[in-house]
Amino acid sequence: MTLWMVRAGRYGERENFALENNVALIGWEDLPDLSNIKTRRELSKILENSFPDEKSKTLKNWESQIWPFVQEMKEGDLVALPLKSRSFIALGKIVGDYCYKAENPAGARHIRPVEWINEYPRTDFDQDVLYSLGAFLTVCRIKRNDAENRVRALIAGKKMPGKTPVGGEDEEVLVPDIEEYARDQIRDHISRKFRGHNLSNLVAAILSAQGYQVHISPAGPDGGVDIMAGKGALGFDSPRLAVQVKSSDAPASVNILRELQGVIENFNAEQGLLVVWGGHTSVLAKEAARHFFKIRIWDADDVVRMTQAYYENLPDDIQAELPLKRIWTLVPSEE
Repeated sequence: MTLWMVRAGRYGERENFALENNVALIGWEDLPDLSNIKTRRELSKILENSFPDEKSKTLKNWESQIWPFVQEMKEGDLVALPLKSRSFIALGKIVGDYCYKAENPAGARHIRPVEWINEYPRTDFDQDVLYSLGAFLTVCRIKRNDAENRVRALIAGKKMPGKTPVGGEDEEVLVPDIEEYARDQIRDHISRKFRGHNLSNLVAAILSAQGYQVHISPAGPDGGVDIMAGKGALGFDSPRLAVQVKSSDAPASVNILRELQGVIENFNAEQGLLVVWGGHTSVLAKEAARHFFKIRIWDADDVVRMTQAYYENLPDDIQAELPLKRIWTLVPSEE
C-alpha cells in the first residue's frame, strides 16, 4: 500500500468540497472523462489535443501526476490532503476507482472516492514528512524516509516514529513549496520559544504593531481574557478586542468559541480574537463563520503570517528570540 498526496487547488479552494463529499480530486477541467484510457501514450495524446498551446515539458509534468491518479492508486492506499485554510493535514483511505463526474463544479470532476479518517495538526508530523508533503505538485507519491508506515502509526494513535531512511530506493526529487517549508520551521520555533503565557506576549506584540493599545493579563487565572486591546491613545477607541490565547497543541472545540462570546459581553468589548495554536475543528470553523463580523480566529499559520507581516515593528526582545530574515526566491511552478 502507498501514501499519496493530492492537493485540492493551489489555494485550497476545493478542499471543503473534497472533505464534505468524501473524494480526492484534481483540476484540469478541460480534460474529458479518462476512465477508458489504458496507456500513458493515450493520456499524452489527450493532453496534447486538450492543451495545444502548452509546452511539451509542461504536458509531460501533468501526465506524470494525472496518470497515477487515474491508474496507479489502489483501494486501501492512503491519501494526504494538506489544508490551506487551517494548519491541518487530512488523511484518508482510497475506497474506489477513478471516475468522472460531469455534474460536479469545475475543478472537481476528476475524482477518487475517499474515506477521510481524520484531520491532524501539522505539529503531529515530523519536519521531513512535512517537507515531502510540501511538494509543489498536485499529485505525488510520498515515500521518503518510510513516510507511509510513519503516517500509519499516526493514524493508529501513536506518536510518529523518527525517520528511518530506506536504502536502495529510487527516490523522486520533489520540489518543495519553500514558503510552506519556511512557515513550518518558524511555527516549530515559536512552539518551543513561546510556550504558555509567552504566546500571549507574542500576540500582544503583533496587536501593538497593528496600532492597538494592549493590556496583558498576568500569568495564572485570567477571568477568561488574556489580552484586552483597543485603539486610541488610551485604548478606549473602537474596535475594542477581548483576546483569548490557547497555546495547547490540541485542536480547539466549539466550546472555546462560545466561551469567548461570553467574555466579549462581560468585558464590554466589541469584538473578539481567538488564538488557537493547535488549530480548530471543522465544527468550530463553521460556527465561527456565523460570527464573521464579531470574532476572528488565528491558528498557528495565522500567527506566523502576522509575525512575518509586522516583524520589523516587533520589540527587540521578541526579534532576539525569533530571528527572521526576509529573502527573495523564484516561485516554482508545476512545470
